[in-house]
This record gives sequence, structure tokens and C-alpha cells, in this order.
Amino acid sequence: MNHKPAMQDIPPDQSLIDYPSRFPIKVMGLNADGFVHAITGIAKQFDATFDAATVELRPSKGDKYLGVTLTITATSRAQLDELYRTLSTHPMVKMVL
Repeated sequence: MNHKPAMQDIPPDQSLIDYPSRFPIKVMGLNADGFVHAITGIAKQFDATFDAATVELRPSKGDKYLGVTLTITATSRAQLDELYRTLSTHPMVKMVL
């Protein structure tokens, strides 16, 4: 059985991220009213200094989907894990990278 270590299995001294640091997260979902507001609201829950003015939007070719890049200040692996989990389970979100 091939077991990939989860992020929490990696010792902090072997992390590729130095905390705190600016960290981009790409979120994709349907290009619908309220999508950007919903995910920027989640970002603010995890980063009080999050600035919605830094959000980058990329509509798909047919405008059905919207790619949103949120740049947050990552303070810990636990914060990032929980942010990814919260974004991934939001009903408007299709994918988080």
C-alpha cells in the first residue's frame, strides 16, 4: 500500500514553508453571484490581515467557471490545513489548489 504522508506528518523543521509568509491559494467554482464574496469571507476568518483588493480573478473560456487566487498570510501548517478543508467543503467551490 502506497501511503503519502499528510502535511501534519511532516516535521516542522522539514516544512518547505517559512511561517509567517504570503501564500497564494487558487479556488475554482461556478461563476455565480456571491462566489467571490463567500470565499473572501472564509479567507478573512483565517487571516485577519487578508486584503480582498489582492484577489485575482480568472474566468474560464466560456465564463461558466471562475478561478480566484487568494493570497493570505500563512502562520502555521494547521491554519493552512483548516483553510483548505473549509474552502474544499464549501458548496460553491469545485476545487482548491
